[in-house]
Amino acid sequence: MSIFSGKKESQKQALVEQVILENYQQYYRLAYGYVHHADDASDIVQNGAYKALKSCQSLKQQEYAATWVYRIMLNECFTYLRQPKHLSYEAVQEGSGVERDGREDCYEDVDLRRALDTLPDKDRAIVMLKYFEDKKLEEIAEILDENLSTVKSRLYRCMKKLRGMLSEQEACPAAAGAGQKGRIGVKA
Repeated sequence: MSIFSGKKESQKQALVEQVILENYQQYYRLAYGYVHHADDASDIVQNGAYKALKSCQSLKQQEYAATWVYRIMLNECFTYLRQPKHLSYEAVQEGSGVERDGREDCYEDVDLRRALDTLPDKDRAIVMLKYFEDKKLEEIAEILDENLSTVKSRLYRCMKKLRGMLSEQEACPAAAGAGQKGRIGVKA
């Protein structure tokens, strides 16, 4: 039996490696959507990839490898957000209004990002997976290990809350910054 388990383990490891390499950019975007900092997002993805490869023997059904790795990445995001915050030099510069050195794209919708940040982690995950990663509701339910109807109702509630927050910001010009054209369509 030990002869076959080594081969099976190496197949699982190769499958997990393939899934990570094929979806690396999606994992990075997911992490960046939570932490809003490139280096931290990279660290999250690297830690998630390490944990996935380290524990690939616990993968029970190989056809769910992508969902299994996504769940690991989400858990890494949640773990990072629970950690006490330490300010980096870059974060201090960004907070003080010092211009960036051109490494990152500055054209992002700050209002939408702030509105998303107010959502609880699991609710934000549903919105991000649906609208930023183009996942189907069934896939989101598998990734989050939730009932499909629960995902649907939470998505509906989140979208209603986001619509209200964003419409309040548009109604108050002082609160809503310039450049509102880049907002994605928020509909359930």
